Amino acid sequence: MKKLWIAGAALVAASSAYAASNSVGVVQAASKLVTVVAAPVAQVVAAPPAAVKPVVDPLSGAPRATGPLGLVQQPSYASNFKVNDLLVPSWGTGAIPQTGAPDVVGAFRFICMPGQVLKDDPIVFPNQPGKSHLHQFFGNTGTNAYTDYGKLRFTGDSTCNNRLNRSAYWIPAMLNGKGKVVRPDYVSIYYKRLPESSPACRIEGKACVDMPRGLRFIFGYNMGTGKSENDFYFNCDGPTGTPGHYPDLVSAAKACPVGNRIGAVIQAPSCWNGRQLNPSDHRSHMAFPSYGWDGILKCPATHPYIVPTFTLGAWYTVDEDLDTSGEWNENTTTWSLASDAMPGMPTQRPGTTFHADWIGAWDDKVLAMWTENCINKLLNCSGGDLGNGLQLKMRDDFSWNANPRLVDMPS
Repeated sequence: MKKLWIAGAALVAASSAYAASNSVGVVQAASKLVTVVAAPVAQVVAAPPAAVKPVVDPLSGAPRATGPLGLVQQPSYASNFKVNDLLVPSWGTGAIPQTGAPDVVGAFRFICMPGQVLKDDPIVFPNQPGKSHLHQFFGNTGTNAYTDYGKLRFTGDSTCNNRLNRSAYWIPAMLNGKGKVVRPDYVSIYYKRLPESSPACRIEGKACVDMPRGLRFIFGYNMGTGKSENDFYFNCDGPTGTPGHYPDLVSAAKACPVGNRIGAVIQAPSCWNGRQLNPSDHRSHMAFPSYGWDGILKCPATHPYIVPTFTLGAWYTVDEDLDTSGEWNENTTTWSLASDAMPGMPTQRPGTTFHADWIGAWDDKVLAMWTENCINKLLNCSGGDLGNGLQLKMRDDFSWNANPRLVDMPS
């Protein structure tokens, strides 16, 4: 797994930066607190796929609150396959990962292969196939316009280790300017959060809680407003590239010659309002923490619950079709995101419209494992290591290189 640490260096650095900026102010302030509110523990109840229906209020249509903290989530269901068949002893020996200290967040990492390419978006355009710009999906192999939480939990394989993680992840497809889609070689996912026992949870918000079942959101560039949270950047990894935080594909390409990998890296929000799983704008229930006048990182008062956030990095092999001059105009033939040029909208500088969508659909038992061990015990878990001597079994066809790397755009 040596390549995992090299290519994921930017993601590891993100966690270290979090520790450096928060370990003094947050932890010192939090040391005065002793009461910690733990996330509710859900009971797993088996149900057939046909019974998967949202628990909603009959008047408002909003999900009902569940658990002692009054937080909403979808019902818990046992997976419709043998969970143990997809777990193996971690690293072949059952070894427990080392602590992440002096970092202040627990870490859980794994790698995904690229999946289907579709003009579907089950969050923005549910039940409307072909309505969206072109997306690169990974995670659940059955994700399409008709996808919802229930379908994810009971159908599809996964390009992320195995179907214990049937969550759906998608980003705008990368186009080479010559009618082809450039598929990423791999996608790195890095979940992190303060341990729920950390008093800092009561400083940054009200409590650190488990990822609610059925949560979904969009983050990054907002296609509706034309604005971004500045939560993404582009990077370069390879023997002749210059790593960094570049704002778009044009500037990153100049630092990333042919033969290296260019990465599109984006950070998901971590602050949740606790009341909604998917509002009409698909964003307002989530927020990012920010530093106040006292120099302490805090969630907005309206979004006081801290969930495991994740960093997503899609890594592409650079070829001759990517213009590495560092210059661009609308007539330049080069790589761009499918969302950079939309009907009725001005063409955007390549990469500036980067965003991501996510619908969580983990097996409940496995979600509890990595949350309790990797996150709450402040462990440094990588490669799908669950922190308890078990690991997500990797797909038999896993490769660090996309095959095929270029595919035709769907009609």
